Amino acid sequence: MYICYTFAKCPALSISMNIFRKILQFYIDGFRDMKVGKKLWLIILIKLFIMFAILKVFFFPNFLQTNFDTDEERGDYVLEQITKTNKEE
Repeated sequence: MYICYTFAKCPALSISMNIFRKILQFYIDGFRDMKVGKKLWLIILIKLFIMFAILKVFFFPNFLQTNFDTDEERGDYVLEQITKTNKEE
């Protein structure tokens, strides 16, 4: 069994990093050559930021933090909610 102690001497890591570099370079070159795609990716990133950062603050308050004082109470509530069956409702 061969154990690599240094990165430079390990052939398995060298091969996997080489593949990783080729894949990364492929995507970098593709993104560099885009014209319309850059604008579309910018729109996608702006939408994701709006959905996850801004909307979360206004529409999804921290229910557990506001309704329970301790971590034990929060844990008991979550356990109760995920283990209750339809008959108990």
